[in-house]
Formats: sequence, structure tokens, C-alpha cells
Amino acid sequence: MGLLITNANLTSATPGETGYAPSTATAIAIHNGLIAAIGDKKRCLQALSSTSTITTIDVQGQLITPGLIDCHTHLVFAGNRAREFEQRLSGVSYQTIAESSGGILATVSATREASEETLYQLANERLQGFKNNGVTTIEIKSGYGLTLADECKMLRVARRLGQQADIKVVTTLLAAHAIPPEFTGNADGYIDHICQAIIPAVANERLADAVDVFCEKIAFTPQQCRRVFETARNYGLAIKGHTEQLSNMGGSALAARLGAYSVDHIEYLDTEGVAALAACGTVATLLPGAFYFLGETQLPPIDQLRRLDVPMAIASDFNPGTSPIASLRTIMNMACTLYRLTPEECLRGVTIHAAKALGLDHDRGEIRVGMAADLAIWRLSHPAELSYCIGVPDLTARIVDGHYFPQAVGQYSGGQYA
Repeated sequence: MGLLITNANLTSATPGETGYAPSTATAIAIHNGLIAAIGDKKRCLQALSSTSTITTIDVQGQLITPGLIDCHTHLVFAGNRAREFEQRLSGVSYQTIAESSGGILATVSATREASEETLYQLANERLQGFKNNGVTTIEIKSGYGLTLADECKMLRVARRLGQQADIKVVTTLLAAHAIPPEFTGNADGYIDHICQAIIPAVANERLADAVDVFCEKIAFTPQQCRRVFETARNYGLAIKGHTEQLSNMGGSALAARLGAYSVDHIEYLDTEGVAALAACGTVATLLPGAFYFLGETQLPPIDQLRRLDVPMAIASDFNPGTSPIASLRTIMNMACTLYRLTPEECLRGVTIHAAKALGLDHDRGEIRVGMAADLAIWRLSHPAELSYCIGVPDLTARIVDGHYFPQAVGQYSGGQYA
């Protein structure tokens, strides 16, 4: 079967270029899950001439972008940390909460107690929020189990979520997220356990696509993170890093030089770190949701990243403690208002640059012949509206690997605002 989209207003993001990439083409031909042709209706029909059945969808001038990609989430967990939210509003720091068995370890306790089925049901409900925002690809990390059994439990849930036809899920092992209670005072011992038991088992069961670490004073040192990275690479797994969120530990430069797809947070990234990202082709993933939710004031070095042409991805960092925001469009708005990114940079950040942060830029994140047919269709006239407006149901449909999934929408028609 073939799918023909007609009367479209196409926009994408082309690597190495600036400005939106609006297209004079008005039609897209899709075959076997891939974009077969872009152009006028006649040309696209010719590209589908060998297919026995063609479904035509007239989008009546609506905006079509690449499907949005959230390249950093912690979607699978149990419990919530609303009480910590209250504490922080009263002046208690994130570090203080973490050091008193709150923070990540509070979620670890709840997640360990939850069954795999419970975790799946909770995560699946949260996932719907991302789908409603036009997300077609999402990364999901473990990191709230911190035992072999519980980390595998989380990753199995993430893989199961990825069996749905209308979403692509990339899974990441984040066992090096915090020091579990069983290893209190013995971080090196826990790193041994990750390298000798958890990574080999996860790789053997093919539960993860990548391995992540939290390189920070309240988590793991660069030396400990290096061991995890090198072990992951030995098992054929990609690497990523939570780095320079609360202080400058040099984790970003370390990760980049070892071939990391991305380093994430990076509020305290220094000049040397930016240069390392540029030299190694590593993506800088910005997480304004956590910056906002924690009331941080240290901004990432946006201007330096721009000067050295470091690709900037934008992600939700959805998690129960520091960014419980299941809306990538809201995160795009935050990136504009808090980090002063342009809407164009935000579109790139949730499409082509987010794809690169997951090692998927060879087939996702662009509207281009030969790429996976992952698209979002919006009742909008200009891509800047994606970062401008929050909460209005203007998504018409998502296309994932060539399959069309219509979206229930209200009666909003993109009118003017007073």
C-alpha cells in the first residue's frame, strides 16, 4: 500500500543550513514506511505507480513537519515527589533533599515495589501526553531500579511501549543514576556491579540501545563514569551523559571524547567542554524543564554553542522530581523564553538535532526522500507557532513509519489572538 499526502504546507530542518526549510512541494508519497517522493501530486503519484493500493489524504494546506522527537525522558517510574516540590518552594535545595534519602532514591523505592504491569500502565498514560504533542520518537531511560532485576524490569517496560505501532522508543540504561542504599559509601563497588553484571545482562537481552551516566558531585565522578562508558562501548552500546547540571565536573568533554551521542543539561559547561563537543560532533541537549522546575539561574552557554555550530537538541527530561512535564511543545516554549532560543532553533532541537542525539539522524528528523515517514500534521500556518502556543489542540495527525494516526482535535482554527 502507498500513502499520498496532498495540499500540504511542508517545512523541515536541513543539516548545515539556517532558516526554516519551507518547500514549494505540496505532496508527499510514502511507500514501505519511507518517503518515496516529494513534489507535486503528479510526481508523487508516479512514485507510487507500482503499488496496488494508494490512500490519498488531502490536508488542505495544513503544516507538516517531521514528527517531533523527545530525546531525553525518564518515563517509567512509580510514585511522585509532589512533597519535594513543596520543600523546594520553602527553600530546601535539591542537593539537600537528595542527601536525606529523597530525590532519586525516593523514586527508586517506589519503582522497586511496583510490578512490571503497574509500571507499564503508568508509563503508557504518560506517553499519551507526548503523542498529543506530535511526538513520534521518544527516548526512555531506566535509572530508578539500581539493581539488575529492577533496571531490566524498567527497560522491558520501555521496550513494550515501543511495540505500539504509533511510536518509536529508544531505550537507555541509566544504572549510574544514583548510589543505591545497598552500596552506601561504596560507589566504586556499585560501578563494579554495573560494569560486571548489569551492562552485560542488558546487552545480552538487547534491552538497551545506549548507556547513560550522571556525572555530578551527588552521583558519580568522571573516573567512575569513564569505566561505565568504556564497558558500554565494549558491549556495542552507544553512550550519553547527564553532565554539568549542578557543577562543572568535566563530564561533557569526557563523554564527547569517548564518542557520546549527546551530553544533557550542561548548564555549567565551560569553554573547553564546548570545544570538545564541537570537535567530536556531540549534541548538546538542553533541558529547560528541569531548569524551570528547579528555579535554576545558571544558563547553558548558548552563545558559545552557536558560535562553534554545536547542534542543540531540546528535550523534556520528563521525570517525577525535576521536570514532570509531559509536553514537548511546552518545553519548546521554555527554551525560547528561558534560554532565548529562536523558534527555528527549537524546531531543529526536536527534529534533526534530537534525532542525532539518539543516533537516528540517518533516517529520522527530516522530510527527505529515503527517510522514515515520521511526520506531524498541524492546523497551523507557520512553524513558529509550535513554540508560541501552549495547550491548544492543533495536532491533526501523526504518521509513524508510514502509518497514519489521526488525532482527536477541538474546533480551534488557528485564529488571531487578542
